[in-house]
Amino acid sequence: MNKAFVKESDGDGDGDEDLAPGLRLPAGSKNYMTRRGYDALRAELDQLVRFERPKLVETVAWAAGNGDRSENGDYIYGKKRLREIDRRIRFLIKRIENAEVVDPERQRELEQVFFGATVSFCDLDTGEEQTLQIVGVDEADATQGRISWISPLARAVLKARVGDVVRFQSPAGLRELEIVGVVYV
Repeated sequence: MNKAFVKESDGDGDGDEDLAPGLRLPAGSKNYMTRRGYDALRAELDQLVRFERPKLVETVAWAAGNGDRSENGDYIYGKKRLREIDRRIRFLIKRIENAEVVDPERQRELEQVFFGATVSFCDLDTGEEQTLQIVGVDEADATQGRISWISPLARAVLKARVGDVVRFQSPAGLRELEIVGVVYV
């Protein structure tokens, strides 16, 4: 097939270009992550390579053997899904190769906020207290209280100590937060 008729995303990309800006690593920065995040990426890669992809290849081979591929839904969907899985595998391999695992347990004696810290802070305007852990881009999940180290909130509290007041520009406007606790778990 002529390359002029193939979408670029069908072929060579590693999937990074499709990520939301909040999930892209800043140029030249390391891919910091906790051991839990690293293990989760390895487990997903293992699941895709050892189970999902071989099963799908088998299905596509069976569908291809049924004759006319132009109207064969199993074949067409299977090939599309296979490209998605291959792109995800390339993405995971790249992220894992560039990973720098940081063990928060080794930072227990630190009194400042760094990667891996679980930070408790109080919003000085509302009096609301919140606790968040600063983790890697790939393991961030705000519903679980884990935010990416490149997020604006994490950047605002980095290097702060208990008792420090930091200013943070949120979508709702400027907020002042007082750090009330720093723990490395």
